[in-house]
Amino acid sequence: MTSLEKLTLFYDGTCPLCQAEILYLSRRNQAGLLDFVDIHSERYDPNTVGVSCEQALAAMYGQYANGKLIQGVEVFPEAYRRANLPVMAWVFSRKPLRPFLQVGYRFFAKNRHAISKLLGPAALSLVRATASKASL
Repeated sequence: MTSLEKLTLFYDGTCPLCQAEILYLSRRNQAGLLDFVDIHSERYDPNTVGVSCEQALAAMYGQYANGKLIQGVEVFPEAYRRANLPVMAWVFSRKPLRPFLQVGYRFFAKNRHAISKLLGPAALSLVRATASKASL
């Protein structure tokens, strides 16, 4: 795991499902190999990253410490590896599954606010509750 380069994830902080995923990953980030930047925050500079806010809202983006950008489904196995979630990393890195994952992700990205309205609050509560129990 130590040979992995740090990865910054750019996410939509107004999306409860996105918040839940980032909170979950941040709690698993013991190795410090992930950084998280809300694209609506002052930390996000589209000119420095090379991705406009519109582009960042349309797809998940990640950026390695060396500056290389990745996007969409490609981000997830890399994030899961760094969060020590090997099964999730394995699933998301399977080439035969990639077309299905890409279609599913595109659907989610376009409809994340509607989906998040339905599932986001429960997911966010679950992640927060799990974190609270873990800290006891």
